[in-house]
Amino acid sequence: MKKSLAAVAAGSAALLLALTGCSGGSGSPSSSGPVELTVWTGFTGGDRPGYAKIVKDFNASHKNIQVSMSVQPWDTITQKLPSAWLTGSGPDIAAPSSDPNAIAQYVKTNSVLPITATGSGDSRINVDKIAPALIKEYTYGGKLYAVPANYATLSLYYNKKLFAAAGISSPPKTVADFQADAKKLTDPAKKQYGLVLADNQTIQMWPILQWLQGGDIVDSKSCSVLQTSQGQASLKPWADLVAKDKISPVGLTGAEADSLFSAGKAAMELNGPWAAPGYKSAGIDLGLAPVPTGTDGKSVTLGSTAPLAISSKTKYPQQAQEFLAYWTSKTAQKQFSLQTGFPTLRTDLADDPDLKANEIISTFTEQVPDARLYLPQVPQATQVDANGYVPLIGKITRGQDVAAQTSAAGRTIDALTGCSS
Repeated sequence: MKKSLAAVAAGSAALLLALTGCSGGSGSPSSSGPVELTVWTGFTGGDRPGYAKIVKDFNASHKNIQVSMSVQPWDTITQKLPSAWLTGSGPDIAAPSSDPNAIAQYVKTNSVLPITATGSGDSRINVDKIAPALIKEYTYGGKLYAVPANYATLSLYYNKKLFAAAGISSPPKTVADFQADAKKLTDPAKKQYGLVLADNQTIQMWPILQWLQGGDIVDSKSCSVLQTSQGQASLKPWADLVAKDKISPVGLTGAEADSLFSAGKAAMELNGPWAAPGYKSAGIDLGLAPVPTGTDGKSVTLGSTAPLAISSKTKYPQQAQEFLAYWTSKTAQKQFSLQTGFPTLRTDLADDPDLKANEIISTFTEQVPDARLYLPQVPQATQVDANGYVPLIGKITRGQDVAAQTSAAGRTIDALTGCSS
């Protein structure tokens, strides 16, 4: 599970591992050499080589601009980047967090540059060709402050061998089938779980379960709806399946859930495209399917993105925006999608025959129209997740009362968001 959105680590000698560089960059556009831009990202998983290729290909085609990318854990970036950007000692460009909402804090501190090099053409950011929800996510006060570094959806991974052994011929199509299969595929004697559900250090999957049952976390005013009858009803069936029917261990991190699936000890998991290579290399007889439809008969899943932003103190705003234009370009995004299995963040690649021919890409792309972002532009979204939602899931999956715990979580969330209703 991509917790850091955690995945299987993969190396790339082309990436710099030290936290070095500054917002001023080095070099110059004069005869002394090309402009040198530094980039920090937390893409340490199996998709890492895809990002490395974007940088490599940009450098090969832009002799007047050279980019070096430093890759480190998201926690390290979260700790060091705020002060580094405030003092001008950080990178020219960074993916500040795996949480798209984190960009809001950098906007508040005037640490990120408003992006103005938009429009048509290879040297400009084609905002009208990028999924509208992603542009909206990074727009504050009418100004664009980041571009999506990636876009992914969650789909259903399942172990065909375990399904066959349980006499189940196909993946679940509805939420009722999903829950029934999770119980049938659970075998305590074999320490086998029907569905592994991580609840911390991971990309969130519990909102999908709620959406399937008609519930949500907050409303349009960022006020908690967890404590409502509908909110509780969307959580209780899944909490009972974990606490009473033991379909999943409790308190799993994303990496721990991945390990169980890789070891053949879990029959199903909700995960993103970054997980497929690792599961295949582990020898899993892997199946991939859309998330089952909800109680309303409609499909829904979670969409995941990370921001890529420019320091407000960079000496090279034009060149930095040119790099973002290349990163989000049609050419770079098609190659990235083919290499990583991610659906493309561009709308003009949806019908590309090469992408549609790839089973992994096509499955995750199929989910794009039904994808929702997690807590999009909710005030203090990171704290809402860490202090409100994650503790709630941890408690109800351990058998604590859903009504009492959702009420407590609701008060915490409302205090964080400033809800006044």
